Amino acid sequence: MRHLFPIMPLAIALGLPAPAFAELIDNFGDWSAFVETEAAGTTCFIASEPKKSKGEYAKRGDVNFMVTHRPAEKSLNVISFDSGYTYQSGSEAVVAVGKSEFRLFTDGGVAWAYDAEADKALVGAMRAGSTMTITGTSNRETLTVDTYSLTGFAAAYAAVNKACGIK
Repeated sequence: MRHLFPIMPLAIALGLPAPAFAELIDNFGDWSAFVETEAAGTTCFIASEPKKSKGEYAKRGDVNFMVTHRPAEKSLNVISFDSGYTYQSGSEAVVAVGKSEFRLFTDGGVAWAYDAEADKALVGAMRAGSTMTITGTSNRETLTVDTYSLTGFAAAYAAVNKACGIK
């Protein structure tokens, strides 16, 4: 349940219903799975926090990585990374999983994949990987590197797929 409270600012920023109303499906290793049902449909997401963060910063907000499904909107595997700071204008965040590298566009303090195919490819790499690093640059030109464990990612992903009826 330790992942529930740090996700609240991210969910609010993303326009998601506050996770305080989301139901924790379970914790799977370093990842937590959630489901929420509203009149507009079911939203399922998994989230984690970095195991290690590097950077010369004085202050930084909550840092979270999420994968979200909204089947009623035909929106699956949407990745989002809340950096805990505002990105440098026009910069990209770079995600590395094993030998694969993915570039994300940034908007404010959140990084997103450029399209659904990139979301799907990144999720596939995460399912097969063991660690993930995300490198970004703040609007103060501070370089950050966040390292995530992918232990439990595949199980959490399977749980949200089941909760959202995705095969």
